[in-house]
Amino acid sequence: MSLKQKFRTIIFYKDYFEKFFFKQTKKVRAKIIWTFELIEELEIVPETYLRHLQSTDGLYEIRVKFGRDIFRIFCFFDRGKIVVVINGFQKKTRKTPKDEINRAIKIMEDYKNENKE
Repeated sequence: MSLKQKFRTIIFYKDYFEKFFFKQTKKVRAKIIWTFELIEELEIVPETYLRHLQSTDGLYEIRVKFGRDIFRIFCFFDRGKIVVVINGFQKKTRKTPKDEINRAIKIMEDYKNENKE
């Protein structure tokens, strides 16, 4: 049995993501897990899967494509870990909705306030 090397670890903040995840079909959940594993195991992650959101201070989106559907899951980096901060959403337009970004930024700030060193 060979263990794959991980370059980063994904963790979850509160239950925001879990609520979204368990509403998805089994196949979509499998694709989300596959994408998370890819992000953890690739040294350099293509923007197809993980992209910094312009005009934000460190907010990223994990991009999961399943068929014609595209899901976005917001996250940020904290001491070598990727922290998933918000339930995902299904993207229906080219631009990421501003209210979703603002909500993710608020949750990211809550996390940072709770985890100050």
